[in-house]
Parts: sequence; structure tokens; C-alpha cells
Amino acid sequence: MPSKPPPGHFQILYFALASTLTGKDAEPLPAPLPLSQLFSKLEELYPRIRGQVLESSLVTVNMEYVDVPSHGEEGETVLQEGDEVAIIPPVSSG
Repeated sequence: MPSKPPPGHFQILYFALASTLTGKDAEPLPAPLPLSQLFSKLEELYPRIRGQVLESSLVTVNMEYVDVPSHGEEGETVLQEGDEVAIIPPVSSG
């Protein structure tokens, strides 16, 4: 089980191919961060992760599935200190 993120951060969990590409199971990222900026932030840290993983992954925030907007929207979710975000790539069958 990942540890709690440090103050001022949220925890992001990586599964399957996301974990392989990042080389991590989890890491803290600075909060607050609008959900629409999450994929851009991860692309900065891990070039090519958007096309290889993120665009086909499910995302949860505090264990609830969310749709990640492609641009800022009024009332969009903002990731806050202590939140837990999971990147869940599709499972390959074959």
C-alpha cells in the first residue's frame, strides 16, 4: 500500500503498463492541480505516456471513476492535497 503523500501533494498510483513506463507504482505530485492538466503534467515527466497509456486508461480520484477533460471547464475537479489518483490501463487479452 503506498504511503500517504507529503503535505501539499496528492498521490498518483500507476498500474500495469503505466507502472512499467514510469518505473514506479506510485508517486506524489504537487496539489492543487486541475484534473484537465493531469495528462499534460504526466507527459512532462514521462514523454510519450499520453499516447501509449493515458488516452486509453481509466482514471479514478479517491476510488471514483472520472472523465479527464481535455481542457479546463467551469466546475471541473481539482486534485487536492491528500487525494489519491489511479491510472488504470486497459487489460490486454491475448
